[in-house]
Amino acid sequence: MSEAQRDPEVLGGTPVFRGTRVPVRTLIEYLEGGQTVVEFPSVRREQVIAVLDELTTQRVAKAG
Repeated sequence: MSEAQRDPEVLGGTPVFRGTRVPVRTLIEYLEGGQTVVEFPSVRREQVIAVLDELTTQRVAKAG
């Protein structure tokens, strides 16, 4: 099961962490700002790692 989901009823379909209203984009901005996964609030560490894995897999598949 994917840890990210899109639902038109939640933030207009913006990808969010499953079961939350926390946008995946917020995680990317957080990491770009120099914060760590450990410091990311409101989402379990396992969810963050799973989403990062999913994003990496998607990027590799596009490049291949």
